Amino acid sequence: MPRLVLVSAPAGFGKTTLLAQWLAPGEPAGPSPRVAWLSLDAGDSELHRFITHLVAAIQARSPRAGAEALALLEADRAVPAEAVLVSLVNDLDELAGPTVLALDDYHVIDAADIHEAVTFLLDHLPPQVTVAITTRADPPLPLARLRGRGELLELRAADLRFTADEADAFLNHVMGLDLDPAHVAALEQRTEGWAAGLQLAALSARGRSDAEGSGAVAGFVDAFTGSHRFVLDYLVEEVLNSQPEDIRGFLLDTSVLQQLTGALCDALTGRGDGRQTLEILERGNLFVVPLDDQRQWYRYHHLFADALRARLLAQHPERVPGLHRAASRWHAEHGMLADAVLHAIAGDDPDRAADLVELALPDLRKHRQDRTLREWLRALPDDVVRERPLLAAFLAWARLSEGDLDGAQVWLDEAERALKAGRSAPIPGIPGSVPEAARARDEELRTLPATIALYRASIAQARGDVDGTVAHARHALELAGPDDHLARGAAAGFLGLAAWAAGDPGTAVDTFGTAVASLHAAGNVADELGATVVLAGMWLTRGRPAEARRLYERALAVAERHQGSLLSTTGDLHVGLADVLREQGDLDAAAGHLEVARELGDRASLLENRHRWYTAMAGVLRARGDLDGAVRMLDDAEPLYLPGFFPDVRPIPAVRARVRIAQGRLADAWDWAHEHHVTAADPPAFLAEFNQLTLARLVIGQYRADRDQAGLEQACALLDRVIDAAQAAGRTGSLVEARLVRALARHAGGDTDAAIPDLTAALADGVPAGYVRLFLDEGAPMDELLRAAGRRPESGEYAALLLRAAERDEAAATAGAPSGDEGLSDRELEVLRLLATELTGPEIARHLFVSVNTLRTHTKHIFTKLDVNTRQAAVRRAAELGLL
Repeated sequence: MPRLVLVSAPAGFGKTTLLAQWLAPGEPAGPSPRVAWLSLDAGDSELHRFITHLVAAIQARSPRAGAEALALLEADRAVPAEAVLVSLVNDLDELAGPTVLALDDYHVIDAADIHEAVTFLLDHLPPQVTVAITTRADPPLPLARLRGRGELLELRAADLRFTADEADAFLNHVMGLDLDPAHVAALEQRTEGWAAGLQLAALSARGRSDAEGSGAVAGFVDAFTGSHRFVLDYLVEEVLNSQPEDIRGFLLDTSVLQQLTGALCDALTGRGDGRQTLEILERGNLFVVPLDDQRQWYRYHHLFADALRARLLAQHPERVPGLHRAASRWHAEHGMLADAVLHAIAGDDPDRAADLVELALPDLRKHRQDRTLREWLRALPDDVVRERPLLAAFLAWARLSEGDLDGAQVWLDEAERALKAGRSAPIPGIPGSVPEAARARDEELRTLPATIALYRASIAQARGDVDGTVAHARHALELAGPDDHLARGAAAGFLGLAAWAAGDPGTAVDTFGTAVASLHAAGNVADELGATVVLAGMWLTRGRPAEARRLYERALAVAERHQGSLLSTTGDLHVGLADVLREQGDLDAAAGHLEVARELGDRASLLENRHRWYTAMAGVLRARGDLDGAVRMLDDAEPLYLPGFFPDVRPIPAVRARVRIAQGRLADAWDWAHEHHVTAADPPAFLAEFNQLTLARLVIGQYRADRDQAGLEQACALLDRVIDAAQAAGRTGSLVEARLVRALARHAGGDTDAAIPDLTAALADGVPAGYVRLFLDEGAPMDELLRAAGRRPESGEYAALLLRAAERDEAAATAGAPSGDEGLSDRELEVLRLLATELTGPEIARHLFVSVNTLRTHTKHIFTKLDVNTRQAAVRRAAELGLL
């Protein structure tokens, strides 16, 4: 069977019917496959729900398959898709015989992370498993690659159009008409073989035949012309008019629903025959599609539903809001809050919608369904949101996440005003139907004052207002109760960030450590590990790269034991560790961790950290001599940077200016200095230090070009001020760098004897702590200084270490990297031999002293080189090739 069966055509071409017939049991072409059928709707365009429904569909046929995957999802909604899918793939590999994962109506999926998950399945499913997709538009999946490998079977509109013979069989045998060949040919030509048009035409013709005789059918066929749109409008009217009045009313009343079940239909029609009517519609081929084997839930054919809704709106517009409100009440009473919200909004009932959003809000926040929450809040009128402090506060959060600080401030003011005024009681009947949601909402209300204070601290942080950040964070601590660990942890975090921004890394580390402890007490592993990125940055400010590395490695080890944290933080941890490893001179290991982070994708990175991958990769590229590539990475990083989450201790424009200096493009670097108003006369300040040290490098470069003595003296004076401030505050990282740059300035001025003591001090503090690239990235001038320092007993050892590191890098760059088609590396062979044992993945990772994610990267490379998709297949292939 092919890897992917793609049935792609416009609406109404019979895609679902074709796939269902192909997968129906008892076909003579061979053994019937095991089918896991998933009918998709717009609500499935959310990764957790999609995977949950996919696993459930598989378990409907193979109850034991996916048990571990489902347990992972239920244990922690933040579980990474890859962790679940790897478990699911392994279970599918154990199933005997062919299996088909059928994804019907895939065009409703618009979430990139779901497309990534399906791509992962296509890349890793065992050979006996096929994915079958019906869709109105080609999905963003690797179709070209699959097509090139012969792993894609495609059926498109041209394949699905009815021929004249097929139209005859459908109209006369399936639909029971008695049309002569000329009439069949006319309908086939005028519908262009479009299945939905033929079916609608047949229904209308059948109604005419029953009522008026066969002559009316001939007249209908002769008059049947026009574009699809007008044909559809005409036929639906004819179909509706041929139905009994009670059926017409039922169709119109229930057309506002995305999915139908008997009791829900009864709530809209006021009748008690919903289930029976749905069964009648299904038997009569009236465009209802069953969604489960028990015939409990249905939906209308999409085109039919659109036409019904248009007719309802044209004939009875006054009924539409009431129908939506009835649907909202039914869904709320049955705990289906998302559907209840959507129908309340569509029913022009903003007060009820707002109450429902409040009930759904805690669960949305817990499971990080930020997109849904933002869409709902935007759909509500501002005056309704203003009266509800919870909604006003979280609309402020939405503005803050978009960088609209003024808008966030306004909505926080509205939230506080509404909180003080007291909110109106919720609409009766809603909370009682979902008591757990009501309790969670009340808890959110109780802690809202502290939440508002935290959002104000975040705004102050974004504006560089250290005093304001501290004041609001302390206020949040005062408002939070002793067991409000999340609020207390966030407040302590802002105090730590404020201390960092003020240039006091000692206090920052201590205070932020308290925040991490609160997150641990709250059981929030993902955020606890994500805080490592900040804490490691503080340790770097203290001049301790080795300590930062220890933090990252420990956090990654914890992440492997708590796989739920992988979704939101694991990629960030790999990026942070990569940057430290780059600084320590281990460029290959740094590149490896960046590759792992890239494969994990955005789902393993917080939004505020997305730029870090590009800045870390820029550092690796610069270290390898690819300065143009480094600039491109920094250009990509800049639009991803979100201000306000952390102090901007390494501004991207200044990092790019340093690369420009290394390129000799001093004019571009001066443009940066002028644009950002960086001058040698600026007073010392921690958040200005990176810019000031960049400017000092620029002045040194300019001096080498034109011997501007006055500029060099100003740079030395600036460096003196930076050194004094950094030494007083215990910022060893800044101190090492400033002394290094002052040594370069004195060396450029011809005073090597004065430069050596500065370099010696920088080496003594920097090299044992783990600094390597900080020195080597300075290029030839630093090489000259290191060789001079190497002749001095007080600095010779550290200078020699750096010179050897530079020689290794140069040799590696000269040798080049091996190509990907040279067979398995020694490390990959070692992994392959362990895959042939009974060891589990985590046990192999521990044996190799690597993370599970690094093991997965090795495994993926092995699978690619052996052209297999599973562990068992890899072992079999390796045995055939004599690799074991």
